[in-house]
Order: sequence, then C-alpha cells, then structure tokens
Amino acid sequence: MNFKISPEELNLETIDEILEKNAKLSLSEESVKLITLCRNYLDRKLENNTSPIYGITTGFGSLHNKTISKDQLNKLQENLVKSHACGTGPVVREDIVRLMLLLKIHALSLGKSGVQVATIQRLIDFFNEGVSPVVYEQGSLGASGDLAPLAHLVLPLLGMGEVIYKGKISEAGMILKKYGWAPVELQSKEGLALLNGTQFMSSYGVYIITMADRLSAFADITSAISLEAYDGRPDPFFECVHKIRPHKGQIATAEAFRKMLKGSQLISRKKAHIQDPYSFRCIPQVHGASKDAITYAKSVILTEINSVTDNPTIFPEEDLIVSGGNFHGQPLALIFDYLAIALAELGSISERRVYRLIAGQRELPEFLVANPGLNSGFMIPQYTAASIVSQNKQLCTPSSVDSIPSSNEQEDHVSMGANGATKLLRVAENLEKILAIELFTAIQAMEFRRPLRSSELLEDVVKSFREIVPFINDDKVMYTEIEKSIKFIRTLNWQQMLDKQH
Repeated sequence: MNFKISPEELNLETIDEILEKNAKLSLSEESVKLITLCRNYLDRKLENNTSPIYGITTGFGSLHNKTISKDQLNKLQENLVKSHACGTGPVVREDIVRLMLLLKIHALSLGKSGVQVATIQRLIDFFNEGVSPVVYEQGSLGASGDLAPLAHLVLPLLGMGEVIYKGKISEAGMILKKYGWAPVELQSKEGLALLNGTQFMSSYGVYIITMADRLSAFADITSAISLEAYDGRPDPFFECVHKIRPHKGQIATAEAFRKMLKGSQLISRKKAHIQDPYSFRCIPQVHGASKDAITYAKSVILTEINSVTDNPTIFPEEDLIVSGGNFHGQPLALIFDYLAIALAELGSISERRVYRLIAGQRELPEFLVANPGLNSGFMIPQYTAASIVSQNKQLCTPSSVDSIPSSNEQEDHVSMGANGATKLLRVAENLEKILAIELFTAIQAMEFRRPLRSSELLEDVVKSFREIVPFINDDKVMYTEIEKSIKFIRTLNWQQMLDKQH
C-alpha cells in the first residue's frame, strides 16, 4: 500500500490502515509545494531582516534575548537537537514511535514550519524502511512541545542516537551508512520545528483512543454475559427508560444490550428478584458515560493530529512569522485525565460484577466451584481484579492540575500532558486485564445456568472462549488461564462480532 501525505485531514481509520498494511509514505505534489513555498519565504526573510526572530535568529526559552549571528544559525539548530535529547525511563514501544514519525511528517507537511523537503523526506525514509528512533517515556512537560522525546525522535537524522531496526537497537550512524543516507544538515528554524510539537502526546492519544473503543465494546459484551450468569433483569435496558434521559452513550449502551440479549432464554425467564445491584442495573449509565468521554476525547485528538503545533509558525501569504503557543499540550492533558477516569470506571464496575458472581448469590455456588472449602475456585481472581482497580484509582490522580516552571520561568505554566499520556496507557492496559478476569469468571458462572442458553451472539463468545480456556472443576494454577483470557480479548474478531450484532 502507498499513501501520499497531503494537507487533507488524517483520520483514525486511515492511520490504522497505514500501520496495519505497513504502507509506504510519499509527499503529494501539493505538500511539496506548500513546504517549498514556506522554506523559500523564510530564506528570503532572513536575507533582508535585521530584527530578531525568536528561535531562528535568537536563543530559546529564557535565552530568547540572545541574538545569533547569521553564520551560526544552522549550528544553533543542531545544538538544539543534541542538547534537548535528555529523555530517560522506559523505551517507548515501537508502534507508538512509528505513530510519532507519521504525525510529525503530517504536521510538517502542512507548510507552516519552514523545514526543507529533504528533512521531511528523511523522516519518511525512516518510516518506510522500519527505522524507529529510540525514544524515552520521561522528559516532556507537555508544553513547548514534547521537547525531549521529539529530540530523540529526530536525533538520528543527524546520525546520532539509537534506532530500533529489525527488532534490535543499533547506532543511528550505522543504519544511515547501510542505506547511504548522509546526515541531514539542519537549516535555520528546522531544529525548533522538529522539537516543538505535541506528537509524543498525540501519538499516545491515537494509540489509546483506538484501544479505548475496543475495550468499551468488550465491556458491554462481557457485562452482558455477567448479567446472564447472574440471572439479571432486562428492565434497565428498556428503550423507554433511556428516552427520558437521552445521553448518547447511555442510549447506545442500552440498545447494544437489547441486540446482544435478543433470543436469550436466560434473560426472558421469570425472575424471583425485582431489582439488580447497581453494577448490573446501571450498566447503561456507567458504560454510556465512558462512551461519551471516549467520543469527546477522540474529537480533541483528531483536531490535534491535524494541527500545526510547532513554534514560531510561518504565514508566507500574510508575510508573518508569529511566536505563539500552539505547542502547549493543555487540550490533550485535560482529555487524558478525563479518559483515564472514564476507563478506570469501566474497570471499577467490572470488578463489582465479578464479586457478585463469586459471592454465592442467586443459586450460584460460592467462588463458582462445586466443592468450596476444599477448592478456592475464583476467590483470588477477584482479589487480583480489586488490586488492579485500586491501582487505576491511584493512576487517575490528574496530571493536568500540576505545573512546574522551567527555562528560568519563561515557561511558567506547563500541561504535564506527557505524564498524563503514559499513565493513561497503564490505565487502559489495566482495564484490559480486569475485563479478562470478568469474562473468565462470567463464563464459568454461565455453566451453572445450563441447560438454559443465552443469545446466539453471546453463546458464540462463550464457545470461542471455551476453545482456549476450560471449565474449572477443581483448583488449578489460574494465572495461565487469566493470561489466555487477556489474549482472547486482544484477538477476538471485533468486526465480525459487530456485524453479527447489527
């Protein structure tokens, strides 16, 4: 697959296709024209200009009042990249680094940054040849752009730093020699254009929002199986209930349940109880609110990845070079905290359903084994889920309410969106584990409702799950079964499930 980078907006579906099909990127004629126009304008401006231009003829941050001579402008940009590569901590996973490359290429191609075509082309070469710079999780304040992570992203352009190539970490200079690539000679403004920007934060955002959609859908599926196993009532999902409180996510959740439960013998049988606990009765309201949060977060992320977020920005048509604040990560920082809470809540209510299923209620045996006492059964999977739920609560302390001054207080308010991004990923991964434990528990509980059956859709999930995770008769090592459950969630054919549901 080939994909031309153009000023047209990127969407999540296109990004997924580019990454999944290992597409080869190239610049469209329109993008080349915009990039060249902007670079030529900047060169002409520097020939005739005597006034200082931030970051181009001056130092950076609190050093903005230091003027740089014309013969040192290129060296200034090289020094910027080298000095700002101060990341530390875990290495960022390769699929997120590839997203960073893609999003940085797209942002620079919009023609407001003053970079050379050759510089963007080298980033494209890295992407196309599977050369992923080594980037570290820690170091960005989420304002002035993601300076440290982006410095590591572009350091290999200069033949410095390290890259991941064919699964191994190698010196960047060696890979440049392998392909016959000369180190890029940065021109005025280019280092700043490469380092300013929100591509570290927004790449995490793109990666996680796709994951959030998947986990939200699976939270509905696994909780529907739990509802059936718990002998829950259908009333909370009636359409009339949600018409009078018409939050979109709530309506969508209730509708999904009505479709998933259609034809079920379990849901339609006469109930001895008149009401279910909140963890079942309020699924539309809780899951629905998280759906709405995901939808809003997605809109912010899509705006961000299609924006120019470096500084200063160049407007050849208006004859303007403007030093502004588009690199500030506040829009992302806020939605990362919001999204973390929304995902954590899906895990919190999931764990409560696990507890209900093992508590010996509604004719289910304690801990879902035939001989409790001799067997502990599903006692400790619930402990594990509870532990992870509490860790998510701790991770949901907002990053965006924090700020710390930097650069001699020139940069006196920062978003901390990068910290919000990395811990949000941990929350999402934790949610996946919690839902896997609920599914493991719910399908075990379903066996005690036989010979009654659920809907065709949910029985298909149960059947597929049983192909890799057996019914637990007596105590056995459980962590391997939980790992199988996690893998099941990751590999289930979502599109096939949704097509069948609709």
